[in-house]
Amino acid sequence: MRYRIIGKPSYSLVEAYLDAGEEIVAEAGAMAYMKNVEMVTETGGVGGAIKRSLLGGESFFLNRYRCMAGKGVVGLAPNYPGDVELVEVSGTLYVQSGSFLAGAPTLNIDIKWGGAKAFFSGEGLFLLKISGTGWLFISSFGGLERIDLQNDEITVDTGHIVAFTEGLEWSVGKAGNLKSLFFSGEGLVARFRGTGSIWVQTRTTDGFLYWVASHLQHSGKSKAAIAGGLLGALMAGKK
Repeated sequence: MRYRIIGKPSYSLVEAYLDAGEEIVAEAGAMAYMKNVEMVTETGGVGGAIKRSLLGGESFFLNRYRCMAGKGVVGLAPNYPGDVELVEVSGTLYVQSGSFLAGAPTLNIDIKWGGAKAFFSGEGLFLLKISGTGWLFISSFGGLERIDLQNDEITVDTGHIVAFTEGLEWSVGKAGNLKSLFFSGEGLVARFRGTGSIWVQTRTTDGFLYWVASHLQHSGKSKAAIAGGLLGALMAGKK
């Protein structure tokens, strides 16, 4: 499959070019436009769909785009401003909720329990577990950067984590001492160790919501209520 990513890095959109018989599977609601392709909405297995929806925060449905004859094109975009990158999956990749955009039909999308450490990280208890061999488009809020580790260690703010490869050891803890946790502006962090890759986003939805709320007039509403409304709108856009 041929593709190009336009609008980088702030408003990225994937334009996928499909030959006869080629397919791409995408998150429901990602399609911006399509030409000479057939779209079929499916669950990818009801059990898996329920887990993705209730546990992973993803849509219950996936859309499969297939070019039946000739040449086809489909434009796919995330629901929030940010970047998109192609990742070649060969094995297993763990992706945060909301960052799966589209992928090859050969990939399997499941839910992985992150354990108690994921619960305390504030990023949710479950991650998308994407396994198999094929290409995958992941999206971010803000820019998207890949960090490679070679028997090394790195500390990443949990709100900036988009995806990471299987095999990396990771743990969640404080950035500094207890005072730092509450007064430094830095929350919990994840420490990755080993050899593999991590994709991070240059902005976070929480940081954006707090920034917007701090610049709005109350107008009868508290900043918390404004932030809550904005967060609800963003979350609704991911469904």
